[in-house]
Amino acid sequence: MTAATVEMPAQPPNKLLTLIEGRAFFEYGSFIAARGLLAHLPKGDGHPVLVLPGFLASDFSTGPMRRLLKDLGYDPHGWELGRNIRINNERLDAMKALLEKIHQDSGRKVSIVGWSLGGIFARELAKMMPEKVRMVISLGSPISGDRNHSNARRLFERMNGQNPEVINDEQFAHLHEAPPVPTTSILSKTDGIVSWQGSVQQPGGQTENIEVHGSHCGLGVNPSVMVAVADRLAQKEGQWKPFKRSGLRALMFPKFDS
Repeated sequence: MTAATVEMPAQPPNKLLTLIEGRAFFEYGSFIAARGLLAHLPKGDGHPVLVLPGFLASDFSTGPMRRLLKDLGYDPHGWELGRNIRINNERLDAMKALLEKIHQDSGRKVSIVGWSLGGIFARELAKMMPEKVRMVISLGSPISGDRNHSNARRLFERMNGQNPEVINDEQFAHLHEAPPVPTTSILSKTDGIVSWQGSVQQPGGQTENIEVHGSHCGLGVNPSVMVAVADRLAQKEGQWKPFKRSGLRALMFPKFDS
Protein backbone atom coordinates (compact mmCIF):
# COMPACT_ATOMS: atom_id res chain seq x y z
CA MET A 1 0.00 0.00 0.00
CA THR A 2 1.42 3.37 -0.97
CA ALA A 3 1.54 6.39 1.29
CA ALA A 4 -1.08 8.10 -0.89
CA THR A 5 -3.63 5.38 -0.13
CA VAL A 6 -3.11 5.16 3.63
CA GLU A 7 -6.18 6.35 5.50
CA MET A 8 -5.69 8.35 8.67
CA PRO A 9 -7.47 7.00 11.75
CA ALA A 10 -10.68 8.78 12.68
CA GLN A 11 -10.18 11.70 15.04
CA PRO A 12 -12.51 14.27 16.60
CA PRO A 13 -12.13 17.95 15.70
CA ASN A 14 -9.31 20.02 17.17
CA LYS A 15 -10.16 21.12 20.72
CA LEU A 16 -9.75 24.75 19.71
CA LEU A 17 -12.60 24.38 17.23
CA THR A 18 -14.71 22.87 19.99
CA LEU A 19 -13.95 25.75 22.34
CA ILE A 20 -15.14 28.31 19.79
CA GLU A 21 -18.44 26.59 19.00
CA GLY A 22 -20.01 29.62 20.67
CA ARG A 23 -19.72 31.35 17.31
CA ALA A 24 -23.05 29.69 16.59
CA PHE A 25 -24.63 32.74 18.27
CA PHE A 26 -23.13 34.94 15.54
CA GLU A 27 -24.50 32.58 12.90
CA TYR A 28 -27.94 32.95 14.45
CA GLY A 29 -27.47 36.72 14.41
CA SER A 30 -26.59 36.51 10.73
CA PHE A 31 -29.70 34.41 10.15
CA ILE A 32 -31.89 37.05 11.81
CA ALA A 33 -30.18 39.86 9.89
CA ALA A 34 -30.58 38.03 6.59
CA ARG A 35 -34.12 36.79 7.24
CA GLY A 36 -35.66 39.22 4.77
CA LEU A 37 -33.26 38.17 2.02
CA LEU A 38 -33.72 34.49 2.79
CA ALA A 39 -37.44 34.88 2.14
CA HIS A 40 -36.52 35.39 -1.52
CA LEU A 41 -34.88 31.99 -1.87
CA PRO A 42 -36.41 29.56 -4.42
CA LYS A 43 -39.99 28.74 -3.51
CA GLY A 44 -41.16 25.24 -2.77
CA ASP A 45 -43.99 23.18 -4.24
CA GLY A 46 -45.73 22.55 -0.94
CA HIS A 47 -44.35 19.08 -0.31
CA PRO A 48 -43.78 18.02 3.32
CA VAL A 49 -40.35 18.38 4.94
CA LEU A 50 -39.55 16.54 8.17
CA VAL A 51 -36.79 18.25 10.18
CA LEU A 52 -34.93 16.16 12.78
CA PRO A 53 -32.85 17.76 15.58
CA GLY A 54 -29.34 16.86 16.66
CA PHE A 55 -28.11 14.96 19.70
CA LEU A 56 -29.53 16.41 22.96
CA ALA A 57 -31.60 18.94 20.99
CA SER A 58 -35.36 19.24 20.46
CA ASP A 59 -37.74 20.78 17.95
CA PHE A 60 -36.95 24.17 19.49
CA SER A 61 -33.53 24.11 17.80
CA THR A 62 -35.03 23.57 14.34
CA GLY A 63 -37.77 26.17 14.76
CA PRO A 64 -36.04 28.96 12.78
CA MET A 65 -35.37 26.63 9.84
CA ARG A 66 -38.91 25.27 9.83
CA ARG A 67 -40.42 28.74 9.92
CA LEU A 68 -38.29 29.74 6.96
CA LEU A 69 -39.31 26.62 5.05
CA LYS A 70 -42.96 27.43 5.71
CA ASP A 71 -42.45 30.94 4.34
CA LEU A 72 -40.84 29.39 1.25
CA GLY A 73 -43.94 27.33 0.57
CA TYR A 74 -43.18 23.96 2.15
CA ASP A 75 -45.12 21.96 4.72
CA PRO A 76 -42.49 21.58 7.47
CA HIS A 77 -42.82 19.21 10.41
CA GLY A 78 -40.88 18.85 13.65
CA TRP A 79 -40.38 15.37 15.00
CA GLU A 80 -42.44 15.94 18.20
CA LEU A 81 -40.41 13.38 20.15
CA GLY A 82 -38.75 15.58 22.75
CA ARG A 83 -34.99 15.67 23.04
CA ASN A 84 -32.88 13.54 20.75
CA ILE A 85 -31.03 11.47 23.32
CA ARG A 86 -31.80 7.78 23.14
CA ILE A 87 -31.43 5.49 20.13
CA ASN A 88 -33.67 2.47 20.64
CA ASN A 89 -36.33 0.52 18.82
CA GLU A 90 -39.13 2.48 20.47
CA ARG A 91 -37.73 5.76 19.17
CA LEU A 92 -37.13 4.26 15.73
CA ASP A 93 -40.70 2.93 15.54
CA ALA A 94 -42.02 6.37 16.53
CA MET A 95 -40.05 8.04 13.72
CA LYS A 96 -41.23 5.47 11.18
CA ALA A 97 -44.83 6.02 12.29
CA LEU A 98 -44.38 9.79 11.99
CA LEU A 99 -42.96 9.50 8.47
CA GLU A 100 -45.81 7.17 7.51
CA LYS A 101 -48.41 9.61 8.86
CA ILE A 102 -46.93 12.64 7.09
CA HIS A 103 -46.76 10.65 3.86
CA GLN A 104 -50.36 9.44 4.14
CA ASP A 105 -51.80 12.80 5.20
CA SER A 106 -50.08 14.68 2.38
CA GLY A 107 -50.22 12.00 -0.28
CA ARG A 108 -46.68 13.00 -1.24
CA LYS A 109 -43.13 11.87 -0.66
CA VAL A 110 -41.40 13.53 2.29
CA SER A 111 -38.03 15.30 2.24
CA ILE A 112 -36.05 14.84 5.44
CA VAL A 113 -33.53 17.32 6.80
CA GLY A 114 -31.49 16.03 9.73
CA TRP A 115 -29.03 17.97 11.87
CA SER A 116 -26.10 15.96 13.28
CA LEU A 117 -27.56 12.77 14.83
CA GLY A 118 -30.84 13.72 13.17
CA GLY A 119 -29.10 13.30 9.82
CA ILE A 120 -28.22 9.71 10.67
CA PHE A 121 -31.88 9.07 11.48
CA ALA A 122 -32.90 10.75 8.22
CA ARG A 123 -30.63 8.53 6.14
CA GLU A 124 -31.67 5.33 7.91
CA LEU A 125 -35.38 6.15 7.61
CA ALA A 126 -34.86 6.65 3.88
CA LYS A 127 -33.19 3.25 3.64
CA MET A 128 -36.10 1.58 5.42
CA MET A 129 -38.90 3.47 3.65
CA PRO A 130 -37.45 4.78 0.34
CA GLU A 131 -40.83 4.79 -1.38
CA LYS A 132 -41.98 7.51 1.05
CA VAL A 133 -38.89 9.74 0.94
CA ARG A 134 -38.17 12.37 -1.71
CA MET A 135 -34.66 13.36 -0.62
CA VAL A 136 -32.38 13.53 2.41
CA ILE A 137 -30.22 16.44 3.56
CA SER A 138 -27.89 15.97 6.53
CA LEU A 139 -26.15 18.81 8.39
CA GLY A 140 -22.82 17.96 10.02
CA SER A 141 -23.87 14.35 10.55
CA PRO A 142 -21.32 11.67 11.55
CA ILE A 143 -22.29 9.35 8.72
CA SER A 144 -19.00 7.46 8.47
CA GLY A 145 -20.09 5.07 11.20
CA ASP A 146 -16.91 5.71 13.22
CA ARG A 147 -17.78 7.52 16.45
CA ASN A 148 -14.17 8.60 16.86
CA HIS A 149 -15.00 11.42 14.44
CA SER A 150 -17.12 13.05 17.14
CA ASN A 151 -16.27 14.87 20.37
CA ALA A 152 -19.64 13.72 21.69
CA ARG A 153 -18.75 10.02 21.56
CA ARG A 154 -18.32 9.49 25.31
CA LEU A 155 -21.53 11.31 26.18
CA PHE A 156 -23.43 9.44 23.49
CA GLU A 157 -22.17 6.06 24.72
CA ARG A 158 -22.85 6.98 28.35
CA MET A 159 -26.50 7.48 27.42
CA ASN A 160 -26.88 4.73 24.83
CA GLY A 161 -24.14 2.21 25.55
CA GLN A 162 -21.44 1.16 23.13
CA ASN A 163 -23.91 -0.94 21.18
CA PRO A 164 -27.34 0.72 21.06
CA GLU A 165 -30.38 -1.48 20.71
CA VAL A 166 -30.94 -0.63 17.05
CA ILE A 167 -27.40 -1.73 16.19
CA ASN A 168 -27.82 -5.01 18.05
CA ASP A 169 -30.93 -5.59 15.92
CA GLU A 170 -28.75 -5.21 12.79
CA GLN A 171 -30.09 -1.83 11.85
CA PHE A 172 -27.88 1.24 11.51
CA ALA A 173 -25.10 -1.20 10.59
CA HIS A 174 -24.01 0.52 7.37
CA LEU A 175 -24.19 4.22 8.15
CA HIS A 176 -21.67 5.12 5.45
CA GLU A 177 -23.95 3.81 2.72
CA ALA A 178 -26.27 6.45 1.28
CA PRO A 179 -29.98 5.69 0.94
CA PRO A 180 -31.46 5.03 -2.52
CA VAL A 181 -32.81 8.60 -2.82
CA PRO A 182 -31.09 11.93 -3.61
CA THR A 183 -28.82 12.58 -0.63
CA THR A 184 -26.87 15.71 0.29
CA SER A 185 -24.35 16.01 3.11
CA ILE A 186 -23.67 19.60 4.21
CA LEU A 187 -20.48 19.90 6.23
CA SER A 188 -17.99 22.42 7.61
CA LYS A 189 -14.25 21.95 7.92
CA THR A 190 -14.39 24.14 11.06
CA ASP A 191 -17.03 21.96 12.74
CA GLY A 192 -16.05 21.68 16.40
CA ILE A 193 -18.17 18.63 17.28
CA VAL A 194 -18.03 16.28 14.29
CA SER A 195 -14.90 16.26 12.16
CA TRP A 196 -15.73 17.02 8.56
CA GLN A 197 -14.12 13.76 7.42
CA GLY A 198 -16.87 11.91 9.28
CA SER A 199 -19.55 13.71 7.26
CA VAL A 200 -18.20 12.93 3.80
CA GLN A 201 -20.16 10.58 1.58
CA GLN A 202 -18.94 9.10 -1.65
CA PRO A 203 -20.15 11.38 -4.48
CA GLY A 204 -21.81 9.96 -7.53
CA GLY A 205 -25.25 9.03 -8.73
CA GLN A 206 -27.57 11.01 -6.49
CA THR A 207 -25.16 11.83 -3.65
CA GLU A 208 -23.11 14.96 -3.00
CA ASN A 209 -21.19 16.91 -0.36
CA ILE A 210 -21.58 20.68 0.10
CA GLU A 211 -19.07 22.59 2.22
CA VAL A 212 -20.01 25.71 4.15
CA HIS A 213 -18.21 28.03 6.56
CA GLY A 214 -19.60 27.55 10.04
CA SER A 215 -19.77 25.82 13.40
CA HIS A 216 -21.56 22.59 14.21
CA CYS A 217 -24.05 24.17 16.61
CA GLY A 218 -24.85 26.91 14.10
CA LEU A 219 -25.55 24.78 11.02
CA GLY A 220 -29.32 24.90 11.54
CA VAL A 221 -29.32 28.71 11.41
CA ASN A 222 -26.39 29.31 9.09
CA PRO A 223 -27.52 31.48 6.13
CA SER A 224 -25.32 29.56 3.68
CA VAL A 225 -26.88 26.30 4.84
CA MET A 226 -30.33 27.79 4.28
CA VAL A 227 -29.34 28.74 0.72
CA ALA A 228 -28.17 25.19 0.03
CA VAL A 229 -31.19 23.54 1.68
CA ALA A 230 -33.64 25.75 -0.21
CA ASP A 231 -31.85 25.05 -3.50
CA ARG A 232 -31.95 21.29 -2.95
CA LEU A 233 -35.59 21.16 -1.84
CA ALA A 234 -36.78 23.34 -4.74
CA GLN A 235 -35.79 20.77 -7.34
CA LYS A 236 -38.65 19.06 -9.10
CA GLU A 237 -39.27 15.53 -7.95
CA GLY A 238 -37.34 13.07 -10.08
CA GLN A 239 -35.12 15.79 -11.57
CA TRP A 240 -32.29 15.94 -9.03
CA LYS A 241 -29.02 17.54 -10.12
CA PRO A 242 -25.81 18.30 -8.14
CA PHE A 243 -25.46 21.65 -6.41
CA LYS A 244 -23.74 24.37 -8.45
CA ARG A 245 -21.34 26.95 -6.98
CA SER A 246 -21.77 29.41 -9.82
CA GLY A 247 -21.83 33.21 -9.45
CA LEU A 248 -22.03 34.60 -5.92
CA ARG A 249 -22.31 31.09 -4.52
CA ALA A 250 -18.61 30.62 -5.14
CA LEU A 251 -18.04 33.16 -2.34
CA MET A 252 -20.45 31.44 0.07
CA PHE A 253 -19.48 27.85 -0.61
CA PRO A 254 -15.84 26.71 -0.69
CA LYS A 255 -14.86 24.31 -3.42
CA PHE A 256 -15.00 21.03 -1.53
CA ASP A 257 -11.81 19.00 -1.59
CA SER A 258 -11.81 15.80 0.43
